[in-house]
Amino acid sequence: MNQKRSIKAAIILLMVFVTLSVQSQPAKTKAMTAEFDKMLSAQFKTGETGCAALVAVKGEIIYKKAFGMADLELNVPMQPDMIFRVGSITKQFTAIAILQLMEQGKLSLQDDITKFIPDYPTQAHTITIEHLLTHTSGIKSYTGVPDFQKYIKEDLSPAEAIDKFKNLPMEFAPGTKWNYNNSGFFLLGYIIEKASGKTYAEYIEENLFKPAGMTNSLYGNDKIILRNRASGYQTDGDKTVNADYLSMLLPYAAGSVMSTVEDLYRWNRALISYKIVKKETLDKAFTEYKLSDGKGTSYGYGWFLRQLQGSPTIEHGGAINGYLCNGIYLPGEDIFVAVFSNSNGKSPDLVSMKMAALALGKPLNYKEIPVSEDILKQYTGVYEDENSNQRFITCDSSKLFSQRGGGKKYRLRAMEKDKFFFEDSFTTIIFKRNESGTVNEAVTDDRGTQTIWKKSDKPLPSHVEIKLSPEILTRYVGNYELMPGFVLAITVEGEKIFSQATGQGKIEIFPESETKFFLKVVEATLDFVKDDTGTYSKVILNQGKVRMEGKKK
Repeated sequence: MNQKRSIKAAIILLMVFVTLSVQSQPAKTKAMTAEFDKMLSAQFKTGETGCAALVAVKGEIIYKKAFGMADLELNVPMQPDMIFRVGSITKQFTAIAILQLMEQGKLSLQDDITKFIPDYPTQAHTITIEHLLTHTSGIKSYTGVPDFQKYIKEDLSPAEAIDKFKNLPMEFAPGTKWNYNNSGFFLLGYIIEKASGKTYAEYIEENLFKPAGMTNSLYGNDKIILRNRASGYQTDGDKTVNADYLSMLLPYAAGSVMSTVEDLYRWNRALISYKIVKKETLDKAFTEYKLSDGKGTSYGYGWFLRQLQGSPTIEHGGAINGYLCNGIYLPGEDIFVAVFSNSNGKSPDLVSMKMAALALGKPLNYKEIPVSEDILKQYTGVYEDENSNQRFITCDSSKLFSQRGGGKKYRLRAMEKDKFFFEDSFTTIIFKRNESGTVNEAVTDDRGTQTIWKKSDKPLPSHVEIKLSPEILTRYVGNYELMPGFVLAITVEGEKIFSQATGQGKIEIFPESETKFFLKVVEATLDFVKDDTGTYSKVILNQGKVRMEGKKK
């Protein structure tokens, strides 16, 4: 009798445990959904440009919503299944297409690119397909040269576009350095055409989109009537405007794909179930490429390989006129997050990482501890990495700041002794001390990518602000063209003077002499120069290692 009661009691306890587990899971998902809503609605507000977002855990979509507007002119709200340009997320499709052709024996990753593009000037170097896949070719990226703006509206064929950049000087010997490179993936698209006998658009439609069940994905096309297309926008000072026109033939295999958040998730499932390429092939794409000196690149074939709260990630973002997108996958926990934005003024990168961290159960929630100003001042100085890039650590009113040479200033908050986190970021910095206790080094950790910064004896840059009359300030008012399509507008409001670059917000500048001004948000200066007539007709921008001259239009 006692045995029967014990068995019955055990069964009841088991039923209670199961019931509580089933009940707790929806409660957990509901709480997580509320937090996702809070994160996204704070950035993508009602009546403004919007986003679509998706979160999946272990093969199940637990969150799929949209916020903001898909079309501001027609007052169309964003919907979760709307189609966006995904920019450089395209690169993973290009990479997998190359790997498919490798599996078919139509190419080798060690093939010299001249096997498929015989007239390409490799400048006495051997440039392989693998170099293109890993951003280590040394070829200059065509989107980073001033002339790029001249032909963004032209419908160039792949061969015509390659002619625009193929004779540019190499940046480094192949395999010796990593530098993000759109030219490399453009060339991969052309190689896909040569090896397959199909256009790039045909190939990815037939061999990638269809097998993955991606019914709302396509090679970008502005001419066709496309249902559920989200309009693209950009910022112009304090205003939101329609995105500048870009021929979708130009981004090509480096950034031409259009898709939805759910289609990107379908792509993820098709890949990890080995429907598109074999496991051993996909493993190659998800393995960090090493440079010739053995250093890692945090990049595989078409994906960044990072960490989030200690868990490995496979991820990539996309930026193209009017759109910013991000997709991140945590293979160990089988968590997938995608957030697509239809404005270049609202990046989804941080919010998508926060969502993934929350789904992981390790939300971004660093706790600040108090540190005296005397201690904070011990960290100040100029730090340099192995490439002579500089980081300025400054202290102002008991607050510590970090600023890359020519970059924005970020607040640092203490979390442990000698360890700080960047405000609203997953990045941390640890200050190291020598045997005498003096700070002599800093190590930044950007989600698994660590950089060592040695403290130098160089003085921190300093600017002393002076007062200039509105009459003097108005001498510099005008539009200065720093490169084709990129203009710096100088305006005066009362006793203040402002600069505003194309597609960016208005920033106040401060005089340190009658003709030289500095910025406080970044380490940069503007020098105004007279011509022979005594008119200020030129400005010189110095920001970090960059020096640009702009003539008044």
